[in-house]
Amino acid sequence: MEVAHCYLDGNADCVEFCPHDSYQDVLAASTYTLQEGDRPSRSGSISLFNADANMGCLDLFHRVGTAGIFDMKWSPVGGNMGVMLAQADADGCLRTYNLERRSDGIEGSFLEEKNGEKISSSMCLCLDWNPSATSISVGLSDGSVSIVSLSESQIEIRDEWKAHDFELWATSFDIHQPQLVYTGSDDCKFSCWDLRDSPKLAFQNTKVHKMGVCCIVKSPSDPNTLFTGCYDEYLRVWDVRSISKPVNETSICLGGGVWKIKPHPIVPGIVLAACMHNGFSVVKVEGNEAEVIETYSKHGSLAYGADWQRRESFQDGKNRSTMVATCSFYDKLLRIWMPQSDFTT
Repeated sequence: MEVAHCYLDGNADCVEFCPHDSYQDVLAASTYTLQEGDRPSRSGSISLFNADANMGCLDLFHRVGTAGIFDMKWSPVGGNMGVMLAQADADGCLRTYNLERRSDGIEGSFLEEKNGEKISSSMCLCLDWNPSATSISVGLSDGSVSIVSLSESQIEIRDEWKAHDFELWATSFDIHQPQLVYTGSDDCKFSCWDLRDSPKLAFQNTKVHKMGVCCIVKSPSDPNTLFTGCYDEYLRVWDVRSISKPVNETSICLGGGVWKIKPHPIVPGIVLAACMHNGFSVVKVEGNEAEVIETYSKHGSLAYGADWQRRESFQDGKNRSTMVATCSFYDKLLRIWMPQSDFTT
């Protein structure tokens, strides 16, 4: 059931609900727009919305112009750096913003840039925070990955190494073992790196993914489960309890390249996927089985951005559900909607 929609000021590629208390109605949406010609440029923006399912609103209250953004993420709850948003952009920069408040209410909030560093001559394609919000991993278009340390005043590259042969579209800290970082690339390889001492390869799987690896996410509810998404249209579920030999437990074809995966913040085994040419899917994973329990196809172009709100809302004042935000690229469309499936039981 749709709650609201609007159009962004550029090609929409990422949506992220703020996970922090008091800000869970804040939705960030980013853009990446390529201006072709003799001097091509890549511009972007971050827009902040008040997204409230109970009120049926999607109200823009702040916008920042930037370089073209490939990825952004809010800092995790529990870090000691406050409420922050990080972006990876086409200029090779990692930028972090503080979410500040100039007056009471969500719509008195704004982003203030804290740090902005050009960390590479290549483009920054993806990022992830470690659980304590003291480090960010960044995937680069030359196949490298950077581990960046954050302090109150600066960004510092702690490690950088050539992890893959082609563009590195996926990097993810293991939220249960944050000394581990997973990476995936257009070279079809899915890798894990141990950051203790100096980064060393814990495993590399070269046979399972038939095309480029787009996203990697650890299950927040099961320390042994990890999800990967791939251009070959499969969502894969991995058992990583033996870190040197991960086991592909099950896989499910979603009919489009699986660009983004978001596990449900409350209900174990429920996953939201952005499937590029085939809209969005909600998938239930239980044991060795996975099934699509709902699809959403009200977007007219590439399905790139997807996220769950971190709290439950009420449909028609009665049925509790978790609101979803989705965005699509060329039509610049942002939607918030309520899944119709009852997956809370």
